[in-house]
Amino acid sequence: MAANNKEFEAKSIIARMQRIDKWPLPPSFLAIIAIGYFFTFYDVTDIGFAMPAIAPQFHLTGSESLFLALSIGLIGYVIGSFIIGYLSDRYGRYPMLILTMALMALGSFGDAASLNLDMLIIFRFITGLGLGADLNLIPAYIGEFAPADRRGHLAQITFFLGILGQAVTPFVALAIVPPFYFGWRLLFFIGGLIAVIAVILRAQLPRSPRWLVSHGELNKADDVVSHFEQYLKQKGEELPALTDDEINKINVKTETTRLSFYYLWQKPYRLRMLVFGLWWGLWYIGNYAFLGDAATILSDSGISLASSILYLAIGAIGYPVGALSSWVISDKIERKYIVFIGSILWLIGMVIFGSRINSIALISGSFIASYSLAFLIGIAYMYTSESYPTRARTSGFAMGDGLGHIGGAIGALYLPLWVAQIGFFGGFTFIGITTFIAGIILVVGGSIATRQHLETISA
Repeated sequence: MAANNKEFEAKSIIARMQRIDKWPLPPSFLAIIAIGYFFTFYDVTDIGFAMPAIAPQFHLTGSESLFLALSIGLIGYVIGSFIIGYLSDRYGRYPMLILTMALMALGSFGDAASLNLDMLIIFRFITGLGLGADLNLIPAYIGEFAPADRRGHLAQITFFLGILGQAVTPFVALAIVPPFYFGWRLLFFIGGLIAVIAVILRAQLPRSPRWLVSHGELNKADDVVSHFEQYLKQKGEELPALTDDEINKINVKTETTRLSFYYLWQKPYRLRMLVFGLWWGLWYIGNYAFLGDAATILSDSGISLASSILYLAIGAIGYPVGALSSWVISDKIERKYIVFIGSILWLIGMVIFGSRINSIALISGSFIASYSLAFLIGIAYMYTSESYPTRARTSGFAMGDGLGHIGGAIGALYLPLWVAQIGFFGGFTFIGITTFIAGIILVVGGSIATRQHLETISA
């Protein structure tokens, strides 16, 4: 009887969450989450603009040295996403959200202070640990609070504020990297300051009631949901009453045993693991190759460093525009179709950029690529996260997105080689085709998620 009462209580808490059709926290909490996102995308971009200045100062030659500096962060990303993602499923989202940003602050300040390649490798790895995990945790955290029919919308609001970091970074780099010998250090130092601010602000965030329920901490979950209900009632919101029949229909389980590695490789999750692993692996080949190598490849082709960064900076205006575009349709069109549209746009952008006809083509291609990245990536993050159950949500994300970053490391290493072997147009067109193939895989293998409760999607 006690077990039945506990099960009913768990279902009741989730039912109370499902009846809330508004964001249950002050809007400022979305901004707090977004500041972390802002730094994350700032850091994804800054290394690509810093490398043309770092390479001659550290006497880096050959793709091997560039690979160590560019791709070591991606290796850290994979490890951080796996380890901290697992710890998030085990110990909760909140403490890991603090840890990830602290790691990124440490890594960024270390990047800025690096005296040689070895130091840069160590601190890029530390930055990657936090970055990979944070991109994993944020969609899970937002998704576990947001109502079903606004989950994509709220995620895109946060993502839009975050992607501004990727749009701003080229202009910051343009202002300080070419003119100053120490400009690349200042670029990293600014990122560290943003991360420190994010750590302080994140201390205000509440714990996820869905995670608390999944781990049997029902009293704590009840307290959090009661706080949500009280806040909404003070805002004049009317919450409908729940019947026992409605509560009993909820599909929820509480688990106190440790998550097994094999849990996500059983039905129905193993197909999702395969689909998302292929999607992220192929997508990141082009994504990280372009972000990490484009400025250097343009500079090596005879275009000045300042002009190379300027073309990419103007193109980066596409980031906020793309994020706003998908925000409008985020809960109106099925997630996988939004991602597929974005993958087509990425291919178009790479073909135009690769043509290198003139500065207009480079700027236009960069704009379309930036637009498509922001158009699809936030939706893809949420789609991956919401496809797994609460007790394994960040672990599932880590296995798909984390392993997918092996593709990012490959792209960052090999794009300069591909450009050398098959030409500028061939190299950039190739990284457009890999993303288009990824989009096809997701459309064919992905399930339905838009406007569905988390407990329904992940069943």
